Amino acid sequence: MDAPATDSPNALGDFLRTRRARLRPEDVGVVPYGARRRVPGLRREELAQLAGVSVAYYTRLEQGQSHNASEGVLDALARALRLTADERAHLRALARPARARRRPAVRHDKARPGVRQLLAAVPGVPAVALGPRFEILAWNRLGHALLAGHLDADSPDRPLDRPNAQRMLFLDPHTRELYPDRDEEVRRAVSALRVAAGQHPDDPQLTELIGELSMKSTEFAALWSRHVVRNCTFGTKKFHHPLVGGLELDFEMLRTPDGSGQGVLMYTAAEGSPSEAALRLLAAERGPELRVLEPERP
Repeated sequence: MDAPATDSPNALGDFLRTRRARLRPEDVGVVPYGARRRVPGLRREELAQLAGVSVAYYTRLEQGQSHNASEGVLDALARALRLTADERAHLRALARPARARRRPAVRHDKARPGVRQLLAAVPGVPAVALGPRFEILAWNRLGHALLAGHLDADSPDRPLDRPNAQRMLFLDPHTRELYPDRDEEVRRAVSALRVAAGQHPDDPQLTELIGELSMKSTEFAALWSRHVVRNCTFGTKKFHHPLVGGLELDFEMLRTPDGSGQGVLMYTAAEGSPSEAALRLLAAERGPELRVLEPERP
């Protein structure tokens, strides 16, 4: 597909409109005027007043006719719209697309040897190496058993049919059944994909992934249109695993410092919890069937 990774020629305007629509005048101390409001949330005039910019200038910005907003204007809009830290970063990425395009293309089709060694060093912790487009580059035995035991353990090593965490969540029937709190999981996934799209607006593989999910999943398309932005790097997830039942695991996404966009997603259970016992059981049941991940030699 030819649409940009942010899915609209005016991604900045789309984002501003959705953030404006979620605020009611009374939420931000604006006295509503007029008997009828044709649009939800704040009007352009009201937001411009709150941000201290002219209505004409804000209108041009929202319509994609101005690409040189100053840091002061962006800060003022962020405050007026009550943006989170992740949303502020996303606003800047959309307002400065040329900066994102100047970044060198990320070309890492496999996990770095050090990352693979890290996965192998924590056999009791489910761990997965992800690329910048949420492709699974490697996993250890327990990571594979937890998230995708129905897939070939060697599949991350094959670029042509490498699993992608986002694609699996929306299009793979086995993965759909893995998350009992699916609504939260898909919201988290789409929010993280929005962050990636803002950071890499000209990434063709990311564009292709977003296009595929939009066409094949009405669930994804509906969530994508909301423009929710949240960089979900830690938290708690619930699983309903077909072999060991329910688990509640904390997760942390550790980004590598080399600028490659790779990260290691790790899951842990509270000490002495039923989930810790379930992980041990999963390791015992599936461990012998899976190959031990050896660090790849450079």
